[in-house]
Amino acid sequence: MKSVQPATSLSRRAPPIEAVVVGTSAGGLAALGVLVDGLAADRRSPLLVVQHVPAHGPTQLVEIFQRKTALRVKEAEDKESIVAGTLYFAVPGYHLLVEQDCSLSLSQDDAVHFSRPSIDVLFESAADAWGPRVAGILLTGANEDGAAGLQAIQRAGGLTVVQDPQEAEVASMPLAALQRITPDYILPLRDIHRLLREME
Repeated sequence: MKSVQPATSLSRRAPPIEAVVVGTSAGGLAALGVLVDGLAADRRSPLLVVQHVPAHGPTQLVEIFQRKTALRVKEAEDKESIVAGTLYFAVPGYHLLVEQDCSLSLSQDDAVHFSRPSIDVLFESAADAWGPRVAGILLTGANEDGAAGLQAIQRAGGLTVVQDPQEAEVASMPLAALQRITPDYILPLRDIHRLLREME
């Protein structure tokens, strides 16, 4: 298991990270709270998040997380441009994708791993759009969604991070990813947070 490197390690990475995509399911609200706490409002890399939620009804994710972070927090909108210093949440019932021009799009295509939004869909589209300039982070969750997407990010040369399964509230999702790839980092949440701070 790799530990976090000194604070300058990612700043020297070529090419630098331009965007971060995060996927989580069961146990994700608490995990995301740890990750975004204290992130700077002027960070250059936006965060795009798929949190598995019911397809219908309000999620209150924006309200919950706007109280936890200085980042601008919003639900992703179809065709909008991605802005630095923003935390985007996928809309319930819609896949979230990154287009080649690095704008966002929403889709009601079939569920993937019984999920819409799907982590795999976001991660795979982000790998296509940003290539080696994207970081993918997979957290606690109860199914296999995100494993194939994280593999796509790795194949594109991006940075791959998996929450330590021993710490995850539900280990299924991290373990599924580890069956497919050896990520750049397998870390507890506090150290993933340190990596995010390095990307500011």
